[in-house]
Amino acid sequence: MKFLITGGASGLGNAITCAIAKTYPGSKVYFTYHSSIENAKELERQFGNTNGMQCDFTSESNISELCDFIRDTGIDILVNNAITGLNKQYFHKTSESYFIDCFAHDILPVLRITQAFILQAREARFGKIITILSAALNSTPPIGWSVYLANKAYLLSMHKSWATENKDFNITSNCVSPGFMVTPLHGDLDERIIEDMVNNHPFKQLLTVEDTAQVVLSLCNPELMQNDQHIIIDSSQNIK
Repeated sequence: MKFLITGGASGLGNAITCAIAKTYPGSKVYFTYHSSIENAKELERQFGNTNGMQCDFTSESNISELCDFIRDTGIDILVNNAITGLNKQYFHKTSESYFIDCFAHDILPVLRITQAFILQAREARFGKIITILSAALNSTPPIGWSVYLANKAYLLSMHKSWATENKDFNITSNCVSPGFMVTPLHGDLDERIIEDMVNNHPFKQLLTVEDTAQVVLSLCNPELMQNDQHIIIDSSQNIK
C-alpha cells in the first residue's frame, strides 16, 4: 500500500507516520512537511519505507505539485493532518482578511488534495480518507478558536459527502477528533495551564499523540471497511 500523511513530520503527524511505517514495513509511507526538515530526515533515517516531501500549504505551486504526485503515484490511504497554525483571537477582533486567508491556506489545499486522491482512488476502486479534526467540535469551544473550529466543522461536513458519494467505489472517509495534546500547535500555552489540566484530569495525564495515532492506525486496516465515522477521543481518553 501507499500512504500519504500531510504534516507528517511533527507533532501528531510525526506519531502517525511512525505508527504506519512500523506497522506496514512493506508499504511506502509518504509524508509532507513545511519547516520540520530535521524531523523529516530523522523519520527517513529511522524508517526506510518513508519519504518526506516539503510542501508549503500557502504555495499554489506546491499544492499543484502534490496533487499531481497523488494522481501519478496512486496513493491508497490519505491522512489529512496538516495545518498552517493556530492563531487564537476573539471573533469580534478577527479581520475579514484573516477568515479568507485561513480558509485559503487550511481548507482549500485539503479539498484539492482530497479531490485528487478521490479521482485516482475511483479508478483503482479502493481508497481510505482519514481526516484529523478536533474534539472541541463536540464541546464548549475554547476562547479564541472560532476560525479554527469553523474550518474543522467545514471539513467534517465535507467528509460526510466524501463518504456518501464514493462508497460504491470502495472508498471510505472517516474522521478522528482528539482532545487536547501537547504538540507544537500549542507551543505558546503557559506550562502552568498544562499542569492544571493534568491535575484536573481523572487519570492525571493528558491525551498523547501516540494514543491518537493508534486510532488513526486502526482505520488504515485495508480489511476494515468502516465508513462515515467521526471518532472523538475525549478529555478522559475515552473513544466514543
